[in-house]
Amino acid sequence: MPAPDFATHRDTHDAAQTANGIVELLDVMWESARETANPAPASASQLRLMYVVDRFAGIRMHALCKQLATTPPSVSRMCDRLQALGFLERLPCADSGREVALQLTSAGQSHLQRIREQRENMLHQAINAMPEGDRRALAKGLAGLHLQLTHDTDAPAEPPGSPQVAQERTAETIPVTADVSIVHRPGESA
Repeated sequence: MPAPDFATHRDTHDAAQTANGIVELLDVMWESARETANPAPASASQLRLMYVVDRFAGIRMHALCKQLATTPPSVSRMCDRLQALGFLERLPCADSGREVALQLTSAGQSHLQRIREQRENMLHQAINAMPEGDRRALAKGLAGLHLQLTHDTDAPAEPPGSPQVAQERTAETIPVTADVSIVHRPGESA
């Protein structure tokens, strides 16, 4: 039996701690920016719901609850609020009279687009200040992390035997430099 590689374990631990710190910092920065730019019509929890609905157009409530790890009454209240804002619409499922499918309205998509652009601008400023080699390493590392994080969660969980209605929007790869690229979803600014 080979000896455990403690250096690799330490590197993984250090990388996880660094990533966690960055996530926390970005969360605070983005929440602050969200609240200072116009009155924030949607809470952070409602934005997370909107991101999932945007990613899986036509997602059913049951699958959305699983994606958000939230109870149906909580998700239903968030949907009520987003529908009242004109950001979300509930549609009857073609194959089930008891379930509803969710999708963002054009106003909801525009709201997410503004938030994404604001966040992307904040990231561009910080990343542009980094040396080129660090930017390439960051892009490569983040692409690998994204792949690992989304590997098991790319499709919403549907009840066994039911057809999966939601389809993830297709992604395209946009080159940043000759050897670095980012993933871009249609409708997002590059």
